[in-house]
Amino acid sequence: MTASVFLELLNVTKTFGSFQALRGIDWDVREGEIHCLVGENGCGKSTLIKAVSGVHAPDAGGEIRIAGQNAVPLDPMRARALGIQVVFQDLALFPNLSVAENIAFDANLGRGFSPKTAIRRKARETLDRLGHDLPLDLPVECLSIAERQIVAIARGLAGAARLIFMDEPTASLTRAEVRRLLDLVRKLSEAGIAVVFVSHRLDEVSAIAERITVMRDGRMVGTYPASALDQRTLIHLMTGIEIASHHVVRDCSSRDVVMETRHLSRRGEYDDVSIRLHEGEVLGLTGLLGAGRTELALSLFGMTKPDSGALIVHGEERRFRTNQDALAAGIAYVSEDRLNLGINAEQSIVDNLDIAVLPGLANRFGLISDESRIQLARDWVARLNIKLTSVEDAINTLSGGNQQRVILARWLASHPKILILDSPTVGVDIKNKEGIYALIRELSEQGVGILVISDEMIELFATCDRILHMRNGRIAGEYSPSLITEQALEERIYA
Repeated sequence: MTASVFLELLNVTKTFGSFQALRGIDWDVREGEIHCLVGENGCGKSTLIKAVSGVHAPDAGGEIRIAGQNAVPLDPMRARALGIQVVFQDLALFPNLSVAENIAFDANLGRGFSPKTAIRRKARETLDRLGHDLPLDLPVECLSIAERQIVAIARGLAGAARLIFMDEPTASLTRAEVRRLLDLVRKLSEAGIAVVFVSHRLDEVSAIAERITVMRDGRMVGTYPASALDQRTLIHLMTGIEIASHHVVRDCSSRDVVMETRHLSRRGEYDDVSIRLHEGEVLGLTGLLGAGRTELALSLFGMTKPDSGALIVHGEERRFRTNQDALAAGIAYVSEDRLNLGINAEQSIVDNLDIAVLPGLANRFGLISDESRIQLARDWVARLNIKLTSVEDAINTLSGGNQQRVILARWLASHPKILILDSPTVGVDIKNKEGIYALIRELSEQGVGILVISDEMIELFATCDRILHMRNGRIAGEYSPSLITEQALEERIYA
C-alpha cells in the first residue's frame, strides 16, 4: 500500500530580483520514504529546501502543505515544529559545544534552561535510536566528519523530525563511511521518517532511493521510480546532454616509466608498495578507509618521508625533503581536502592560482607585477573554461566544480610531467565532473602521467587505463577496466 503524502508543494515559485530560482514547482514526499533530489548546481535544489524549511518565503500563489495542512507562511521555527529538519552540507553544528549539547539544541529552543542531566538523557536516547554511541561530553570539533554527520542527524531526531533533508551528506565521507550512512538512512525510513537525500553521486542515489526527482533550471523535470532509471538516463535528464561514461582503455606498458616506487614503506601508513606510472598513463588507486592511499600520495609529493624503499622519477632515484623538491621534479598534487588544504577561501582566484609558480613570474630584478599574475590567471581560466566574473574575486564565490578547476589550473601552470589527483571531483556536480574527466584524458594524451586516487568506480572507469587496489597499506590487486566490471571490482574491494 502506498504511504500517505507528508509534504506537498503546489505551484511554488521563488524569485530573487529578476532571477526565478523556482518555477511552478509541484512535488510531494511520502511518509517514511527515501526520496532523492538530483540536479546540477544552480538547478534550484537548495532554494527548494530553504523554502520548505522556512528560510525563503515562496512567491504569492504557491502552497506548501505539511501533513495535509497549508503551512504558508512558514518560518524556520514553525517548520521544525511541523517536523521538517535539514542536515546541510556544512552540518551547521556548534564546534565548541559538546555532542550532547548539539544534539539537544533544537529540541530545547524556546524552552529556557535545561539541566545538563536532561540534555545528556535526550542525547543518549536519540543516539540509541540510531544505534550509535558517541562520547556525549566531547566537543564536536574533536569528531570525524562521519561522526559529525551522526550528531547532525541525531539533532534532527531529537527535534521530533518527520522529514529530514540531507544536502550532499556524503561529499566528505569515505566509501566505507558512506555505506554506514546509507544504512542509517534506511533505518530512519523503517522508523517512519521520510528522508530527502541530495547527492551528486549517482551510485548512491541508485542504491538508496525509492523515488528520484530531477530538477533543471528551477523546474521539475519529473519524479520517477528509482528502478526505472539507469545512470546514463539520469545524467541525460539532469543535464539535457549525453555524457560518455567510459573511455578507450590503453596499454601504456611500452611507454617510458615516469615514476616508480620499489618496496616503498612508511611505518603505520603503507608497506612494500611497488608501482609504475608510465608516460601519458592514467593509473587509478582505490581502497577502503585506512588503506594508505593518501598517505602514499603525500610521500610521492614530498610532504612526508618514507622509512625505506626507493622512489624513482624519470629514471633517477629521488629523496624529497619538501614538496618544493617534488614540484621541481615535475610532480604536482591536488589534495582530497580542497577546503582545508587546497584553497585559501578568503583570498582571490589569482592568489590561489599562481601561488605555485610565483618565482617564474619574477622579472630580472626579482619583482612580480600584478599584470603578469592577472594575465596568467586569465589564460588558465580561459583554457579550463572556469566560470567566474573576475579573477580578482574571492575563490569562495565559485561553485565547487570551478574551485576544483582553479586548483587544477594552479598545478597545470607549473607544467608537471606527473599529476597526482586525490579524489578530484569531491562535491562536484555531474557536468563539471565530466569536464574534469575530459581534462584528465586530454592531459594524458599530452604525455602527463596521472595518478587518480578515488572511491568512485564511475570515476575510475571513466578515466583510468589501469586500477590498483590498496588494502591495509599494501597493493592487493591490479585490474584493467576493460577486463572487469565496476560491480565486480567494488565487490573485491569490500570483500
